Amino acid sequence: MNNLPDVIGHCREMLETKYKAREIALAHGRALTRTCANAIRSLHRGESEIARITLDAAGEEAQRVRSALATHPDLYFAGYVQDAHKELAEAETLFALIHGSDLPTPESLGIAPAAYLNGLAEAASEGRRYCLDCLRRGEREPALRMLAAMDEILSALITVDYPDAITDGLRRTCDALRAVVERTRGDVTNAVLQFRLLAALEEQSATPVTEDYHSRP
Repeated sequence: MNNLPDVIGHCREMLETKYKAREIALAHGRALTRTCANAIRSLHRGESEIARITLDAAGEEAQRVRSALATHPDLYFAGYVQDAHKELAEAETLFALIHGSDLPTPESLGIAPAAYLNGLAEAASEGRRYCLDCLRRGEREPALRMLAAMDEILSALITVDYPDAITDGLRRTCDALRAVVERTRGDVTNAVLQFRLLAALEEQSATPVTEDYHSRP
């Protein structure tokens, strides 16, 4: 028992180090979530340059989280870091979907596959807002392209058939995405039909009416 104070003191030092690392990671994780939310807001406003700058800042925050927890893998995979990583994946993939570029990979973002796939599903859900904004502006083609991308992402994600403990609840996320895709499909379909009807009416009203004098009595 003579070494009890030393043992307790050593344990206290290790816990203090872990506690400080956790607090730093939590702060950067909260900053990462806020930054990603700002990037998504900029994307919906059509501010692509601002969104790209904001996403670059989010990547730096993610790197700070990794650095803070480099020697504490138990904290890194405790859950709150993965939540922030899902936000990063959502924002980055939404940027790619809107601009028609290749999707980022989990490796390029430095995040785990489960967080990436859930973020991808959330990005597809955000596509609904983009579709509706396009329809309000009378832009059919971008809305149709986004709907097609949303449908393709859903079809791909439902093939990832692993337990929820592995995928971090991806199945539930896909169920929610399926409902969003179907609502969006209905809204886009109705809007396209209305556009076609209006175009037909305008074409008909623009057609000159010629009087057939030979038909007069």
